[in-house]
Amino acid sequence: MTTNLATPRTMTAAVYRRFGAPEEVHLDQRAIPAPKPGEVLIRVHASTVSIADHRARARDIPAGLGLLAAAGLGLFRPSRPILGMDAAGVIEAVGAGVTAFAPGDRVIAMMSGDFGAHAEYVCVRADGAITRAPTTMTFEEAVTLVFGGITAEGFFRKVAIGPGTTVVVNGASGAVGTAAVQLAKHRGAHVTAVTSGKNTELVTSLGADRVIDYTRQDFTAGDDTYDVIVDCVGNAPFGRVEASINPGGALLLVICDLRSMLRSRGQSRRSGKLVTWDVGKPGADELAHIVSLAESGRYRPVIDRAYDLTDIVDAHRYVDTGRKRGNVVLRVTRTEPDITRP
Repeated sequence: MTTNLATPRTMTAAVYRRFGAPEEVHLDQRAIPAPKPGEVLIRVHASTVSIADHRARARDIPAGLGLLAAAGLGLFRPSRPILGMDAAGVIEAVGAGVTAFAPGDRVIAMMSGDFGAHAEYVCVRADGAITRAPTTMTFEEAVTLVFGGITAEGFFRKVAIGPGTTVVVNGASGAVGTAAVQLAKHRGAHVTAVTSGKNTELVTSLGADRVIDYTRQDFTAGDDTYDVIVDCVGNAPFGRVEASINPGGALLLVICDLRSMLRSRGQSRRSGKLVTWDVGKPGADELAHIVSLAESGRYRPVIDRAYDLTDIVDAHRYVDTGRKRGNVVLRVTRTEPDITRP
């Protein structure tokens, strides 16, 4: 193992031992993991508290997916007691065989279902969803590119989006939604954002051409149709939105229940419209693409609030309200890097 500096033996981590309320999460001392062959050890400066962290901690799982979730999260108690699906920080050490990264590299990474980033250190596969952080952003800004960005980009690579494509993003103000608005607009699409009226200014600033306030109007009502519908809420199954999708169009189910998963293939075959919930395994290429957009000023970090690791319970409480806009950042290490502003 190659190290950057003398690494302490233990780290502070936000741990939960039971499923339930935000108060189940508490700080604890854990042994710092050692990178295995093919892995890197990241000293985490920032992570986010996402809807995925909420769902895992609270066992708030879409209908029908309880047993499947238990296989990954644990049946009676958490099998992965440290949450956190994304990280921004500095490589502290590399395992055997790693040549793409070296100690001292600034990186951002996605842990996905492995979690673990709500801690001062985390190990990640060097050939996984990890890339160098933007040189123009702090770690708190850079980490916002990961969860929403890689998810939206993964879905968009399943469809053709270009100039003139009409895209509606249902739930446009969350982490995935704000990413989807920006990435669709970058491809030249005409973007309709579905969100509450109070978020109109935000999504418009991100590139939305039109905003529908869901508290006043059902975006599926009327004669408007779209080439691509991105459902980031989980309330737009194919049966509800089929008539709103143009022939040959697509429904991208970022959130869906078991019934929608099982029916998606048949619905696609019958209708000629792609219905998919499978984001695949977006990795380093997708993440590097988002970084390139951010460095050139074409992708903007969206931060609602930032909390210190010591305030992890408050961060979970806020995410539980369902009212966050963009990302809730978790400051794990307060040291700021040197960055170059454009």
